[in-house]
Amino acid sequence: MITVTEASATAGALKRLSDEGVSIWLDDLSRERITSGNLAGLVATSHVVGVTTNPSIFQAAIGSGEGYEEQLADLAVRGVTVDEAVRMMTTADVRAAADILQPVYEATGGRDGRVSIEVDPRLAHDTRATVAEARQLAWLVDRPNVMIKIPATGAGLPAITEVIGAGISVNVTLIFSLERYREVMDAYQAGLEKARAAGIDLAGIHSVASFFVSRVDSEIDKRLTLLGTKEALALKGRAALANARLAYAAYEEVFSAGRWTVLAGSRANKQRPLWASTGVKDPAYKDTLYVEDLVAPGTVNTMPEATLRATADHGHIHGDTVSGGYAQARADLAAVERLGISYDEVVRQLEDEGVAKFEAAWQELLDAVTKSLTGKGVDGE
Repeated sequence: MITVTEASATAGALKRLSDEGVSIWLDDLSRERITSGNLAGLVATSHVVGVTTNPSIFQAAIGSGEGYEEQLADLAVRGVTVDEAVRMMTTADVRAAADILQPVYEATGGRDGRVSIEVDPRLAHDTRATVAEARQLAWLVDRPNVMIKIPATGAGLPAITEVIGAGISVNVTLIFSLERYREVMDAYQAGLEKARAAGIDLAGIHSVASFFVSRVDSEIDKRLTLLGTKEALALKGRAALANARLAYAAYEEVFSAGRWTVLAGSRANKQRPLWASTGVKDPAYKDTLYVEDLVAPGTVNTMPEATLRATADHGHIHGDTVSGGYAQARADLAAVERLGISYDEVVRQLEDEGVAKFEAAWQELLDAVTKSLTGKGVDGE
């Protein structure tokens, strides 16, 4: 874990990234990170202005039991269900992180200083349950700077509209395709229109759209490797950046004219693109690839600790690396398609796998907490 001294000494690249208009969010949270002062230190010295969580992050943090022993003992004595126990622990961590980031939230007018918590991934294909869960999470955390994460599944889209329409800020997650991303932006604007009709001040509603990066390269690179031709191998490591850059082009288009103009007149905030899954999975690639090559104003990059450390240590930030690269991005994706690799098939598979992975992580967390609760007994032993 990065210490405050280390972070302070190596934050040059992070400052440059922030100066380029990229908000740096940490893609990790744990009780130990909160109580040790580590999160507060990263906020103070390393330009970290937000935190994202997901079922896998909580499974790693709570599954270890470290820092949660006392709360688990109390929950066992109360005889709560495992689902309630998990929600009590996860919302407690998010609430504490939100308090640490409250000054950032106030200083940025609600733009940053955000902490995200995801609805139960088992509800990804149930619109009504997702809406109910989102409302419950917002109530449980009870902090203005919380963002509720909703997956961009077919059932998630109308849920996004309903939750935004209720005035709750949303982090839309698991976006892989350009078509789905446009549907997400449409759902957001529909939600703002509902909120406006209900008399809710749009200035208080914020949203980010989490567009996943590295997983696209992982899947397409695997298929390119199987083809094995010189042309195929030359395209490795290019699809994810191309996909993300074209997403930014779509963002610029949607939030500059038409329907958006009316909402902007009502003080609505743009739904910023958030680059997710930015940890490099192929060791052949530079470990800061999905940071350095996705610099654009008005974006968020949520980084796992290893990527944050790598960027601080040896990252090179040289201005906007997204705008103006759209023609090449389209050419790269078209070249992949010409080789017989279906973009639509890949992104559909990645969405399905993304939901399944989070469901599996959540179940592992429930299983671990179940063992802890039954092991504590009523006397906490």
